[in-house]
Amino acid sequence: MVERKEYLERLIQWKDEQVIKVVTGIRRCGKSTLLLQYQTWLKANGIPNEQIISINFEELEYEELLDYQKLYAYLKDHLTVGKKTYIFLDEIQKVPSFEKVVDSLYVKPDVDIYITGSNAYMLSGDLATLLTGRYVEIKMLPLSFKEFLEITGIDEERGLAEYLRDGGLPYIAVMDRTSEKVETYLEGIYNTVIVKDIEDRQSRKETDPSKRKITDITLLKTIAKYLSNVAGNPVSIRSITNYLTSNGRKISPNTVGDYVEALTESFIFYPAERFDVVGKQLLKANRKLYIVDLGLRNHILPRRQYDLGFSLENLVYFELLRRGCRVMIGKVGNTEVDFVAEKKGAYTYFQVTADMTAKETFHREMAPLINIRDNYEKIVLTKERFTIGNYNGIQVKYLPDWLLGKDD
Repeated sequence: MVERKEYLERLIQWKDEQVIKVVTGIRRCGKSTLLLQYQTWLKANGIPNEQIISINFEELEYEELLDYQKLYAYLKDHLTVGKKTYIFLDEIQKVPSFEKVVDSLYVKPDVDIYITGSNAYMLSGDLATLLTGRYVEIKMLPLSFKEFLEITGIDEERGLAEYLRDGGLPYIAVMDRTSEKVETYLEGIYNTVIVKDIEDRQSRKETDPSKRKITDITLLKTIAKYLSNVAGNPVSIRSITNYLTSNGRKISPNTVGDYVEALTESFIFYPAERFDVVGKQLLKANRKLYIVDLGLRNHILPRRQYDLGFSLENLVYFELLRRGCRVMIGKVGNTEVDFVAEKKGAYTYFQVTADMTAKETFHREMAPLINIRDNYEKIVLTKERFTIGNYNGIQVKYLPDWLLGKDD
């Protein structure tokens, strides 16, 4: 098992707190393994087996418990009277009306609840209404570059190349990474997310007649391929609709919106809204979408060309999310800053580029940061070492060092 130390520490910090711990993230990013590792930690710290109830709803032996009333009866019968009971419900979104079970357990004394899910829809609708203020969400992502190097044990330069190519899903890091094996594994993950997680989403939406069902998997994959191709570029529902229409597929913007929503709710794509740096407010038009794993992007797209600049930008976006930032695209007049990272009310501005040694590239990357008049930190991340330094308060840093926390 690949240990996710930072996520494990977060669960330990929330132990016995009167909130439901909800771990979300794309399938196979390590949620189930995290719960098992946390249970091992509990046992090592004095919690006996009888005080731990663990159910993975992807296992056939628990199929009967997909009925929420039977699930509740089972859990109630297995509570340890007079002692804390730790309940782990893995892939809970498979249980229709599971929020009723969780809510009823929450109000009982001596119960500590941990749940996981592979679809963001589980945290909307009835669950959000019932459990407002009662849960904390731990958003799990594939391996960071630092974790990838620690697990594989390979050197930094080779590691970055393989990380950009194969991605950071935990099993990828420990497997024999031949191109054929990686491709086969990623194909299985992608098809599972597209089909199984969308099906789970459908079962949740059956009680909401205002939501359209996702029935055309071919269309869903076509939109996913288009978004993978334009990831890191401004995109709108209208632009996606126009693309599909120009390729002979007549479809309404509302339908396209539903399919894009399904892809973001399944944690394949993550949105970054545009942000007016001067006015410090979000803009409505043309957000960007980033793909959760570069290995998946390389699987989805035909290998006609390789865009190193985008891959690095995508990598930085998710690293900023891992570091607890809200990440937006900065608008400065007629120019754009790759990322505005907000944390605890403070902003940091980032530009990302593979190489800044050419004079015109240097000035292009610097210009938006120079135009920002506030005193927040401004950073350019680059994959070459020649331009590293401080330019009138704008820091140019070596990207691998920043990823590994060695830049301070």
